[in-house]
Amino acid sequence: MELSQVPNSVKESMTAHLLRLLTTRDYPKTICPSEVVRSLSTQDLQDAGVERWRDLMPAIRSMVWERMDGGEVEVLQHGEVLPSRTRLEDVRGPIRVRNVV
Repeated sequence: MELSQVPNSVKESMTAHLLRLLTTRDYPKTICPSEVVRSLSTQDLQDAGVERWRDLMPAIRSMVWERMDGGEVEVLQHGEVLPSRTRLEDVRGPIRVRNVV
């Protein structure tokens, strides 16, 4: 599901979980975006119209990219920080996220 399709109430939950996870990890530790959507409640999933947290992975990745574009987080793949000009659609596979110091 794309971020634009996610109801505002669910976006707010996703944002809250993302910020909570990022602020509880000391630099240079990272989080996986799946941790955010896995922490959503059953009600959040129902409100989004999805059955599985995996259905919200495109949305959380987009949310992470918005924060990367804003200079708030770094996105890593294979232990390396991706350049800020990296486009989401060009990244395949697992990513990790951390706050910028």
